[in-house]
Amino acid sequence: MAENFQLQIITPDRVFYEGEASMVEFTSVDGEMGVYKHHIPLTTVLAPGIVTITEENGKKDAAIHAGFVQILGDKVTFLAEIAEWPNEIDVARAQAAKTRAEERLHNHSAEIDVARAEIALKKALVRLGMKQ
Repeated sequence: MAENFQLQIITPDRVFYEGEASMVEFTSVDGEMGVYKHHIPLTTVLAPGIVTITEENGKKDAAIHAGFVQILGDKVTFLAEIAEWPNEIDVARAQAAKTRAEERLHNHSAEIDVARAEIALKKALVRLGMKQ
């Protein structure tokens, strides 16, 4: 069985999660990552995605939207812009955000920030994926 490490997920308005985990999986700007205790030290940028926390009693999933992760030998800290448990996600709002982002990307003009619309779409898709 894998050894546990300390895991914290902190957002600007709360300590979202604090506890022990044997593994955490998430999406960075470089791709999917899985971390166990004694991982090499690393700091990376988060991409919108689902973080999966493996605890002694099972797994927990949450939506994470942008930020940083610091990985040390026995501690992993997420500094996230937004973190949400599945029961905190407003499906109607996420669907409306998805529709708006798709419309902006489909009918974009010079004044539309395409990168911002793509990020908004990704965030909406992550939220909706958590509710399925």
